[in-house]
Amino acid sequence: MTGALTPASTPALTLARDLIRAPSVTPDDGGAIGVLTAALRGLGFDVTDLPFGEGPARTPNLFARLGRSGPHLCFAGHTDVVPPGDGGWTSGPFEAALRDGRLYGRGACDMKGGIAAFVGAVARILESGRTLRGSVSLLITGDEEGPATFGTVKVLEWMAAHGQVPDFCVVGEPTNPDHLGDVIKIGRRGSLNARIVVPGIQGHVAYPHRADNPVHRLLAILSDLTARPLDQGTEWFEPSSLQVTTVDVGNEATNVIPGRATARLNIRFNDLHTGQGLADWIRGVAHVHAPGAEVTVQISGEAFRTEPTPELDMLAASIQAVTGRAPRLDTGGGTSDARFISRYCPVAEFGLVGASMHKVDEHVPVADLLALTDIYAAFLERLMG
Repeated sequence: MTGALTPASTPALTLARDLIRAPSVTPDDGGAIGVLTAALRGLGFDVTDLPFGEGPARTPNLFARLGRSGPHLCFAGHTDVVPPGDGGWTSGPFEAALRDGRLYGRGACDMKGGIAAFVGAVARILESGRTLRGSVSLLITGDEEGPATFGTVKVLEWMAAHGQVPDFCVVGEPTNPDHLGDVIKIGRRGSLNARIVVPGIQGHVAYPHRADNPVHRLLAILSDLTARPLDQGTEWFEPSSLQVTTVDVGNEATNVIPGRATARLNIRFNDLHTGQGLADWIRGVAHVHAPGAEVTVQISGEAFRTEPTPELDMLAASIQAVTGRAPRLDTGGGTSDARFISRYCPVAEFGLVGASMHKVDEHVPVADLLALTDIYAAFLERLMG
């Protein structure tokens, strides 16, 4: 591992602590974007503030770039965090406490630590007097943990309109399950949420012929939708999964047939499907059993996979050089903003160990934070040295 500075004096750790101290619980910024802007401008980045949306939906974002030539590497991430919960923290969730070689705080691994490591890597190279061939940028949003309506997707549109699309992008999400260097994510499954509302005719349970029970129709719909696997998976993706998340009637009476019944479901799907194709299937099944059913579908992302690229090989080589581990290429887990970035350029995800993300006492070993800084610096040197 490189670096002669004490951990407490490294730019990555200093920035990580400053970012954690900004209570940026979605949708509040808490000053996090300002902290990052100051750090980037101090390194010579041109920073563009890009808030999108209005009123409560207004989302803070930034795009920063150092250099103008190619190759253009972009680092993407988010400064917003999930709520700290109702208690149980050993130290304050926004205190950024250092204890037993670990940095504690909400966002330490997801993903303020990743942002700080990348900025720290750029700072290290600049302070050494070395020159990078090409340019480095950051795409940072304050709304990844929330609806993501006015975050990365809008910044990408702005980047495309202003000639700022990168050649390759690294998303600093915490991709590693156990050890730094375990996994590079090169794709993600798609995701959709569906709501099915079945109307009926309310009536007395003793006179079912005078009513139309929507629960029976809804159960038939759900039975058909869950009757068989969607697929058996592919070389790079696990099988698609449909999960019913709620069935609601709101009927507290024991002798009343309800007038409507509602169900919600989620599908995480691989590249054998499209969101629209699955939405059409759900509607078709619903209307067989309940022609009057109302089906609404929200597609939050399509499945994607990044094909092999020289940049991906360089990232893997940098990880192995620092950690001694050959990272596995993987497409598992939930969704991330990489689903938006994949529409514009090749993208890979690599960051810290995610075991404590979203938990009480979220933390990152300082040694991992410094090692991630080393990895990002090594990758920059391979790509642009």
